[in-house]
Amino acid sequence: MVAPTCLPLVHRRCHACASERFRASNRIRINANHKLIDAWLLAHCITCGDTTKLSVLERVNVRSIRPELLGRMHDNDPGLTAELLQNPVVQRRNRIALDWGDAWSLDTGGWEHPDREVVEVSVRFAARIPVRPVRLIADGFGFSRAEVQRLIEEGSLVSAIRLSGKVSGDFDFTFKG
Repeated sequence: MVAPTCLPLVHRRCHACASERFRASNRIRINANHKLIDAWLLAHCITCGDTTKLSVLERVNVRSIRPELLGRMHDNDPGLTAELLQNPVVQRRNRIALDWGDAWSLDTGGWEHPDREVVEVSVRFAARIPVRPVRLIADGFGFSRAEVQRLIEEGSLVSAIRLSGKVSGDFDFTFKG
């Protein structure tokens, strides 16, 4: 199981120091003007600490927002922050990308590599985390990435998906030992 360990970093240029990394603060700022509402997710530059606002809602009628969503925004729900960061609409609107670098972990459930010749493996994602399958397989089996790449080229590791790119959804592969 691939699961997030923390929020990913946000790729966006800082206007104060020209850094390109921000950390989401789990804080949502809401501003209402009569019946219209704006909401922003706050993020801090990891170099200078300057704050930037990532637009979540722009001039939306308050009645068109689900009450539970508005409540979660008022409560600064950390789960909502993760959902908003992964929302493609929010990413496009703010021209940001996410850096999942060290923000995920691989849980193999204590599984050890058996001495069987063929092993069927299913990889499941708890969140949409883009990761290279080569890295997951290397971490899970205890191989180097170069050795995993060699196994793919030899045909000892096969999958219905391309193992050399990035994936963010569940997939299966077969290891022929």
